[in-house]
Amino acid sequence: MGGQPLFILDEDAQRTHGKDAQSSNISAGKAVSESVRTTLGPRGMDKMLVSDSGDVVITNDGATILSEMDIEHPAAQMIVEVAETQEDEVGDGTTTASVLAGELLAKAEDLLDDDVHPTTIVEGYHEASQLAQEAIDEEVLDVDLDDDTLVEVAESSMTGKGTGDVDAHRLAEVVVEAVRHAKTDNGVVRDSIEVHTQTGAATSATELVEGVIIDDTPVHDNMPTSVEDASVAVIDAELDVRESNVDAEYNVTNVDQLNAALDAEEEELRGYAQAVVDSGADVVFVTDDVADRVASQLAKAGVLAVESVSSSTAKDVVETTGAKRLGSVDALDEDALGHADSISVQKHGDEEVTFIQGGAAAESVTVFARGSTDHVVDEIERALNDALDVVVAALDAGGVVPGAGATEIAIADHIRSTAASIEGRKQLAVEAFADAVDVLPRTLAENTGLDAIDALVDLRSEHESEGIAGVISEGQTGVIGDPVEYGILDPAAVKREAIDSATEASTMIVRIDDVISSS
Repeated sequence: MGGQPLFILDEDAQRTHGKDAQSSNISAGKAVSESVRTTLGPRGMDKMLVSDSGDVVITNDGATILSEMDIEHPAAQMIVEVAETQEDEVGDGTTTASVLAGELLAKAEDLLDDDVHPTTIVEGYHEASQLAQEAIDEEVLDVDLDDDTLVEVAESSMTGKGTGDVDAHRLAEVVVEAVRHAKTDNGVVRDSIEVHTQTGAATSATELVEGVIIDDTPVHDNMPTSVEDASVAVIDAELDVRESNVDAEYNVTNVDQLNAALDAEEEELRGYAQAVVDSGADVVFVTDDVADRVASQLAKAGVLAVESVSSSTAKDVVETTGAKRLGSVDALDEDALGHADSISVQKHGDEEVTFIQGGAAAESVTVFARGSTDHVVDEIERALNDALDVVVAALDAGGVVPGAGATEIAIADHIRSTAASIEGRKQLAVEAFADAVDVLPRTLAENTGLDAIDALVDLRSEHESEGIAGVISEGQTGVIGDPVEYGILDPAAVKREAIDSATEASTMIVRIDDVISSS
């Protein structure tokens, strides 16, 4: 064929293939995993993330850390997706999944150096993940998921996270109360639970509100700031003079014509206010603007009106009070009104918020989270949302298992005991998976102040003799003990999802042997 070169790729394209590609991808995945490893457990450390604009986030939440990091490497991005998947599915365990994915890559790198084929590693990892799921099923505790147990689950999730001046137990009780309120015959309606944060008080002031809290306040200063036994209207329209859709000019030739136009305008505005008053509504939420003259007339009638509420806020009000969402005041009557035990405007710090409590529909509850600074309330909000998610997962998705690394020790032991029956080089991958799972209790031990190797030996010995062993944070160090006795419990769903997502991400990266990037 004459020996002429054949160009398939653009001359500016970059290609990395073979072991170089595998090494680059694995190194990137491991680096991202290592960035969150020190945050794991009750003695985990926080990270400070500073954006280009100077915004600061202080957290030890794995999903938040990884989402805030400016990561460009495609393989590293896959580890971020592991955390995102974990967060979306079960709401917690993001650091666990990320650390496990990184360690699976590290063990795979060792196997590749020993000339184990990537496909063999993938097959071994998938078989080991199935064994891990079996072990998790065996670890599910046969206990009633009563309030005390669920408080332990919520508290285990929040321990080590920033909870201000109050211990996790107090917040865990609020979380469980919220979940119980949102529980139905078909499970917990997670969307019915909101977390509203407000600076200006200590974290101990956090409370549960049976209803919703909105940032919108009355449109007129003379309106009432508290209404008991309130009849509520929700209007999806503008309470102002209607504008013509036609571009037209009107010639006014005398004062009588001008006065007639003004009278008509005034009559229209008075009609809006009168329609609200005649319906019997004490409080009206409007998604658009309310004219000053309408607001003034409503204030004189003792009606509390809130304007420019968002569509989502209007939806929350409807779900809480049972009001009908109307497109105009023309359809407003007694049947369209909802009800709330009380609606009050309260000042917290420098800001005012509106509480809608004891609604007739009463489907929504709000955890009103307090904190002294924006950084504090942001971290408390993350901790509360994680706790809410794990309690829901415990109730709706398979019960609870021992925490503190005990379940991971059981997983690794179960995989190793089965690995001997697996033939060929796949056995090496299965054993490597078990070794990778050990990174979780080992990291817990490190972060607690124990010697990682000694702790791992003690954990295996205790598990062998007692059937359960975890790393318990106690004082300034840690001890090996039974996490169930210490009330350290995790949802089984969190463990299952962490195993699945970490396995899928690591095996996908291991199979890549060619990276082609365009200019």
